[in-house]
Amino acid sequence: MSTVPAPVVGGVDGGRPASLPATAWRPLLAGHERRADSLTAGHRARRAAGARHAIDDFLYDYYGTRPAVLRRWHPGVGVRLEAGPDGPAPQHRWRWYATDADGSVRLDVDAFLTDRGDSVRFIHRLLTAIASRPAFTGCFGLHEWAMVYRQAEHRHPLPLRLGQRGTDAVVESHQIRCTHFDAYRFFTPEAVELNHLRPTRAGQVDLDQPGCLHASMDCHKWATKLGPAVPGALALDCFELAGEIRLLDMRASPYDFSSYGEPPVAIETPDGKAEYVARQREFAQRAGRLRARLIEVCSALLDGD
Repeated sequence: MSTVPAPVVGGVDGGRPASLPATAWRPLLAGHERRADSLTAGHRARRAAGARHAIDDFLYDYYGTRPAVLRRWHPGVGVRLEAGPDGPAPQHRWRWYATDADGSVRLDVDAFLTDRGDSVRFIHRLLTAIASRPAFTGCFGLHEWAMVYRQAEHRHPLPLRLGQRGTDAVVESHQIRCTHFDAYRFFTPEAVELNHLRPTRAGQVDLDQPGCLHASMDCHKWATKLGPAVPGALALDCFELAGEIRLLDMRASPYDFSSYGEPPVAIETPDGKAEYVARQREFAQRAGRLRARLIEVCSALLDGD
């Protein structure tokens, strides 16, 4: 979890933005950069060496995460950065920021909503809907199994723990109940019809639920899309949680990750199912807290919109 305190989202004193002197925001900025560098160090080293990582690369390839962008510290909506002896905060050169006559810098909410208003309203609607539902924890991570069902070629150059026939047998012996469209859309054609539901992009708000690992990982996605409105510590909390969830997602998958030093969560067994559900519930609770903070960000942006 975060070791860098985040400014409170939203204004104070009747709606006026919170104000941080340079002596307060500079340590926050420096601490954020150190934490971001630590979280992305492995990826940056592998990228420089031209190496790939079947677990971690997902956060960068699928979500389009850029370490340099993640490293940028934002105070969040409703927080004003006072100028220091050497002038305004560096954010004054960044998109969607405004500099006031006294040199203080703040998020220009009107400009941000002009460009991203539709996205903010959708994210608010989706996250609020997810937060209103109970967590379903009976999927056992079988979405990853459905992505390789009866397939000769697979996304990752790794062997299947149970081989193709054994993997197919696990899929066929379970009821597949995937609720998340961005997992379901990667099912093999043969697996699509086995899913109890038919998730669609249009129905995402109606179907996403807090027990889904991918819905929890997506807190990082939505924090990224909300960009400078999200306090830096919250953005890194979402990214860090997504990385932990991704590890469980792959350990519970049909792939053999022993070459990475990662033991399986064998969801085809009762013990493996119990382990998966316990971790799933833990992640759902943590994601729920982050989701609530992202909803607050959206509400602060849309207040009076």
